[in-house]
Amino acid sequence: MIFLLPKWRKLSVKCEVLYASSGHMLVQIVHKSTGGRKPKKKVYHREHELDRVMELRKKPALILQLKAIIQSRKTESLLLRDLEKEVGFVKKWNYMAVLEKYPSIFCVTGGQSEKSPPVVSLSEKAKKVAALEGAVMVQMEPFLVRNLRKLLMLSVDCRLPLEKIDMIRIELGLPSDFKSSLIPKYPSFFKLRGFNGTSYLQLENWDSSLAVTSREERLSCQVLSTSCGHLHRAKVSKDGNFIGPHAFHLNFPAGFRPNMSYLEEVRRWQKMDFPSPYLNARRFEAADPKARKRAVAVLHELLSLTMEKRLTTGQLDAFHAEYRLPARLLLCLIKHHGIFYVTNKGGPSTVFLKEAYDGSNLIDRCSLIEFQDKFVALIGRKNESLDAGASSSAVS
Repeated sequence: MIFLLPKWRKLSVKCEVLYASSGHMLVQIVHKSTGGRKPKKKVYHREHELDRVMELRKKPALILQLKAIIQSRKTESLLLRDLEKEVGFVKKWNYMAVLEKYPSIFCVTGGQSEKSPPVVSLSEKAKKVAALEGAVMVQMEPFLVRNLRKLLMLSVDCRLPLEKIDMIRIELGLPSDFKSSLIPKYPSFFKLRGFNGTSYLQLENWDSSLAVTSREERLSCQVLSTSCGHLHRAKVSKDGNFIGPHAFHLNFPAGFRPNMSYLEEVRRWQKMDFPSPYLNARRFEAADPKARKRAVAVLHELLSLTMEKRLTTGQLDAFHAEYRLPARLLLCLIKHHGIFYVTNKGGPSTVFLKEAYDGSNLIDRCSLIEFQDKFVALIGRKNESLDAGASSSAVS
């Protein structure tokens, strides 16, 4: 298996992540059935470039969220006194700072001197750029519909509560009114239904051509390049990567020095076959090693379906029942630190799909992210955070 921590038997385990100032985290694992032994602490190495993504996205996140709030109003303007209703008392001050700092994007009119309540709207320049978003969303629609279908296909009943889809709507790139603007356009794919008082989005037709994971797509490209280059890898790779139909791409953090027995364990895990994430999870026993590897594949695919290949641990945890995620989710993510990275920097605990990033830069950038970058660039200087994306989850 791929993990920094020791193998687990039938033990009750508690995982606590403690940040240290020396560039790594201490992961405290408490075995409740060890008969009074001291808790074990293992080093969980930080990925500074991915931590940097979290720091760099803060201002773009605020700007884009405020833009969305303003555009959601019929007048495309917002009374400043209503800002607190939208974002809460504490977060209001962050948005007020953004309004003051970026007059090139936000225009505030009214006030005591004009005998009218202050109102914020987009500047003329910002309105011109914002007007391009409609064309971008039209271009993105097939991509969004495809990913939404795959998201439903991954679930055990091919349906998801609408409130949970709303939780990751921004990360998926869906418009705020997707329930009325997108879903009704595709009756052959989706249907809204109620179960036990909860509204669900139901998949209407299964498409086997979509039941291919991003890992498998990447592997097919890798096999082609390998066959052309006649690449041969050692039996035990020093970086943990293995060429085979059931292997994941690994990227161990700098400073992590695995020994040969660990790498041999990795090699066996990489070679082990496992069921597709698109097969129903009810068919497999959770304790089966192949089922546990399948759970890793499910997490990998979920992150792959988001625009920026990351979700908060809270968002992932909300889908425990629908995707039969591991009971000890955080522990699973930490074990597989060559695939995922968990950080508490810059906001709520966030999980990155490591292969999707080159340093702090997202490798595959969709047209919606490009549009967001263009809008945020109106602040009038080269913003390094544009390469880190501009998800508004930090302020939601």
